[in-house]
Amino acid sequence: MSTITVSSLHLHPVKSCRSVAVEVTTFDAFGLVNDRRFLIVDAARNFQTQRSDAHIALIEARFEHGSLVLQVPRAREFRLPLDTASTGDRPVTVWRDTVPAGDMGDGVAAWLSAVLGRPSRLVRAGETFERRLPVARIPAAHADALTDVPIAFVDAFPILVISEASLEDLNGRLEVPLPMNRFRPNIVLRGTEPHEEDRWKIIRIGDMEFRAGGHCGRCIVTTTDQTTGERGPEPLKTLGKYRRDDHGAINFGQYLMHRGRGTIRVGDAVEIVA
Repeated sequence: MSTITVSSLHLHPVKSCRSVAVEVTTFDAFGLVNDRRFLIVDAARNFQTQRSDAHIALIEARFEHGSLVLQVPRAREFRLPLDTASTGDRPVTVWRDTVPAGDMGDGVAAWLSAVLGRPSRLVRAGETFERRLPVARIPAAHADALTDVPIAFVDAFPILVISEASLEDLNGRLEVPLPMNRFRPNIVLRGTEPHEEDRWKIIRIGDMEFRAGGHCGRCIVTTTDQTTGERGPEPLKTLGKYRRDDHGAINFGQYLMHRGRGTIRVGDAVEIVA
């Protein structure tokens, strides 16, 4: 049996904007530190993602010299120092949750509004932020170990893992292969069989323990080219032929929940506990 290792790690500083590859990441109560802690909202303070606007994919979000840097082609970048105080908490809506989030001010709001062509603001999960995974969504096998799962601006669970083998299997069925960024994982693994991650219940990486939350049902975001913002029928057209479950969901990748705080690195070995 080959050794399973972490081949890459990815943060998404602003939900639905471009991801950032990192060599090492730490975990706090909400998941990967700096992952989906910022969110774009509209004038009604509803969350905005690539589902409704594919052009959000064009916004590069990265951390540099103590600032969150936002950049799109042919436009001046915007730098928001990470120690910038919010102008106050505002209620924002993420799916069925309405939660308090810190508004990051008129400067970045003006930049986003110009880029997206509509009134938009940037909010942050700050010290008063509270959002939790509904207890009913925690698999029964983990209910005793994980009675409370805080989450930031993720859609569902705090972490998504996908293996390189799963993508290779998909690409072998496509006329044009797709990159991993279409699926926006946090942890990418090497050395597995295709979709082997679906079968795991508990794994360990570095000094962290992870428990499976369930399969990730995929949406239109996977059909969005993360470089151009253009959309096509793939990969959902092909995935629907062999990855559709009994409920009609098209699954690709496994959600994870973590216990405690710690650090993992690219190259770390993965131990399958259960």
